[in-house]
Amino acid sequence: MSKKITVNTIQKYKNNKEKFSVLTAYDYSTAKYIDEAGIDIILIGDSLAMVALGYENTNAIGIEEMEIFTKAVARGVNHAMVITDMPFLSYHKTESEAVENAGKMIKAGANGVKIEGATDYIIKVIKHLTEIGIPVMGHVGFTPQFLNAIGGYNIQGKSYEATLDILEQAKKLEQAGVFSIVLEMVPEESAQYITEHLTVPTISCGAGKYCSAQVLVSDDVFGKYSEFKPKFARQYGDMKSLIFNCAKQYNEDVKNGKFPSEQEVFRLKEEELKQLKLHKDNQTNSLR
Repeated sequence: MSKKITVNTIQKYKNNKEKFSVLTAYDYSTAKYIDEAGIDIILIGDSLAMVALGYENTNAIGIEEMEIFTKAVARGVNHAMVITDMPFLSYHKTESEAVENAGKMIKAGANGVKIEGATDYIIKVIKHLTEIGIPVMGHVGFTPQFLNAIGGYNIQGKSYEATLDILEQAKKLEQAGVFSIVLEMVPEESAQYITEHLTVPTISCGAGKYCSAQVLVSDDVFGKYSEFKPKFARQYGDMKSLIFNCAKQYNEDVKNGKFPSEQEVFRLKEEELKQLKLHKDNQTNSLR
């Protein structure tokens, strides 16, 4: 296995025009497997609010829950860089609270955090975090935590002016010290233009193939989450059917007596079994 991925590795990818991969994980075993598969960045995305916890949207999850999942994922990773999403309202109130909450994620095992938006306040927060040694991944374009303000799952950067606006936001993030920037639900041409005018790498989340990297939600990739499938997500497996079929077969085997089999049970030694039978016979005789 190659060395641990760091912010320097990610920047080298950009400089050398090499693509890198980002995938979400929310538990130890999944993180372990995708780390061994060579994924460069493992993101504990606040998407887990929906795909793992069943919440209606990503805004429902809190810092305490993100901390638990970060600990689980970090324990399974040796190679990839581990980044945790800062959930809704965990960095919006005060800079000191943002630092405290980001610090919790680092202590939980993350190598950095992801923060959505590029308002003046958020830029100040990001600059503060990077100055004290906490790597930050930026996120512009469609920002799920601003869902109510945006007015729905709408594509961003659909015009020349809108593209330049996102680029301006991205440049502010770059100046604040982010090591990479997610571009979500942005037209491919817009994302390409933005990527070409930045020094730091961009990560496409439905922003086409010209970004420095791609990120997807693992449950979409594995075919596990079936509530809806984003247009930009590619399904590489069918875990939904696998889980359903395994559970169905297990249920049938239990009810028809096929599980457990002789190979799946433990047996007493013959001498212990004789004593148990003798004890049973004695009890039966005493009741007569």
